[in-house]
Amino acid sequence: MEKTRVVAPTADARRVRTAEGEMLSVPEGWVLVPPGDAGLTRRVKAAGPSWTVQEKKGRKLFSRGVWAPAPHVESARAALEEERATPAYARRRAADARRREHEQAEYEVEFANAVLAFLRFSPSWGAHAKLLAVAVSAHATPVGSGTVARTESIPVERRAEAAAIAWMRHQTTGYDDMRIARVKGERREVRRELAEVSRSVLDAHRRDTPHGPAGCPLCSALLHLQRAAVAR
Repeated sequence: MEKTRVVAPTADARRVRTAEGEMLSVPEGWVLVPPGDAGLTRRVKAAGPSWTVQEKKGRKLFSRGVWAPAPHVESARAALEEERATPAYARRRAADARRREHEQAEYEVEFANAVLAFLRFSPSWGAHAKLLAVAVSAHATPVGSGTVARTESIPVERRAEAAAIAWMRHQTTGYDDMRIARVKGERREVRRELAEVSRSVLDAHRRDTPHGPAGCPLCSALLHLQRAAVAR
């Protein structure tokens, strides 16, 4: 009898590799449930043996679907479609959507405040700090953005700092146009150096020393944002 496994994909669509390196053929009569429908996947896994296909790329693990007996998949899909056709399910979905929207709005505010706390700009640069905090939060917090702001493995204060430095890297340096050698550690070193430059720029706004936007990459970037907002 087949047992539940976690496997890795191979070049052959119906061949997989176990964690021990063993090559296995997908059993006859099994079908692949694509990723993306968590409700269906849960029901299929609960119905009996299945093979969860996961592929690791770098530090990230990607779901490639679940292999399971076709009758289990068909039964789970039919039951799920029947449930999703009920008014109660529609009401629950609407309530869940409202809850998620509320939680997202609260997190955006929390994150923007965390960015403000990291910036610590002097009062004379307060308007710049608020504009920057909103810009960083808007870029980093959307669900599915894949940014550091969406991880819960580190405190929000560190997320805010990392997101602010990342925003500075892309908006106030030439990083996006750089041709970085494909040498291990080279991109990390470039990012480290640019982070130091960004921190120096931020430090300039923690003092009550005036300067013109023309000579400041951050002031120039924020001015561009303001003009773009007005143009819209």
